[in-house]
Amino acid sequence: MDLNLQFPANWENAKEIKYSQGFDKPAPRDFVGFGPLTEPEALSIYNFTLSHNFDLVISYHTQGQEIYWNFQNINPPRGFEIGTHFANSSGYLLTNVPYNSSFAGYKDWFILEFNRPRLYY
Repeated sequence: MDLNLQFPANWENAKEIKYSQGFDKPAPRDFVGFGPLTEPEALSIYNFTLSHNFDLVISYHTQGQEIYWNFQNINPPRGFEIGTHFANSSGYLLTNVPYNSSFAGYKDWFILEFNRPRLYY
């Protein structure tokens, strides 16, 4: 189970894409499961996030050394600016998520649900 494909941010799109790529049964990566939030780890992070008022989440894609800052056409307030700051600090590349990987992630759900990050300083 890919735990970062368990969130209710157009999960059905992720299922359609990943199943069409052959990831239609339990596997070490890219298997979205049989529904969003079916895994206790994902549900725990989801509930933890709902019970706090986070201003932002940072999504470091360590395998590709990238930072994903938006979700589809949703560009949260100051998201690009904050992403640029973290990219400059980390050496990671600030980038848009490839379409086939742009659904059902934690960051995707956070942006869709809260339209954040937003920082005031």
